[in-house]
Amino acid sequence: MTDTDIAVLVDGLSKRYGDVDALAPLDLEVPAGQSLVLVGHNGSGKSTLLGMLAGVLEPSDGTAAIHGYAVDAVAARRHRSWLPDNPVLYDDLSVREHLEYVSRLHGDCDEAVNDDLVERLGLVERYDDLPSQFSRGLRQKTAIAVAFCRPFSVLLVDEPFVGLDAAGRAAMLDLLAESVDNGASVVVATHDPAVIERFDRGVVLENGELVHDGPAASVAEYLTIDDQRNG
Repeated sequence: MTDTDIAVLVDGLSKRYGDVDALAPLDLEVPAGQSLVLVGHNGSGKSTLLGMLAGVLEPSDGTAAIHGYAVDAVAARRHRSWLPDNPVLYDDLSVREHLEYVSRLHGDCDEAVNDDLVERLGLVERYDDLPSQFSRGLRQKTAIAVAFCRPFSVLLVDEPFVGLDAAGRAAMLDLLAESVDNGASVVVATHDPAVIERFDRGVVLENGELVHDGPAASVAEYLTIDDQRNG
């Protein structure tokens, strides 16, 4: 496998808080065009790993790269789109203004793409409203639209289904699948057992350590009873 075939490369990446390992040294490769689901209980290290890959959390040791570029490099940011678990939105911008602003930062604003995202996510009636006044679910849909309105070859997503209604979940799954079909790699952390088999590969983290890496369907045995009930 050449460097161009590796979308995400993690080499000995770790994060410590005092004497506690939030993420033990981890090695991981995600090929271009692969969908990977991260599974684990709260505190297992999923969000920590994604935060370091997104360049918003400083590692204690090791390195990570996006298509061969260090995660904090401008070139890595061009490749990467990041959807955190808590929507990060501007208080004074409408949904339309969010999409126009972000898409222009990464090239031309394609109004047709933005309009399509808004329609698929059920935001047409709220297009010119401020997300600061939205419910958790509508804010999540807005954040999803923002993540997908720009070009990317690597998508990092942390708990995207929280707060979404059935239509929003379906739209999110379709957008993820279409991204992979178009050659992007997606890495998604979720507690939702109902969606896990929609991914190619499953990685299980437990207490900051990687305990399983295989086909996505093989991670079901690592789900807790509460996870299964929630599904």
